[in-house]
Amino acid sequence: MSIYLYIAAFGFLSIIYLTLRDIRIYHRTKIKSYRKGALKGMVAGTLALIGMGITPENPQIGLTILLVAIYINGKGARENVFKDAPLTKRLLGETTTRK
Repeated sequence: MSIYLYIAAFGFLSIIYLTLRDIRIYHRTKIKSYRKGALKGMVAGTLALIGMGITPENPQIGLTILLVAIYINGKGARENVFKDAPLTKRLLGETTTRK
């Protein structure tokens, strides 16, 4: 296995992590911007998975597709739901629940 596959896997996992975090925050707060971020993350995750599959055969094309996926998953406008929460709560996406 080459180092390129590890780079592609790290990019894919980071996109999936951020997507799952957005899903959790949306589920707890019902803020629309987190729903939009989660949907963009699913599209970017699919594209990143395709790029990760291509990387062993052609690293340049596979990593380029992965870079496009990371660009698509880029940070959008989000409301501040964490206020002064510690780092661990921010990483896990823990927020107060809204009804």
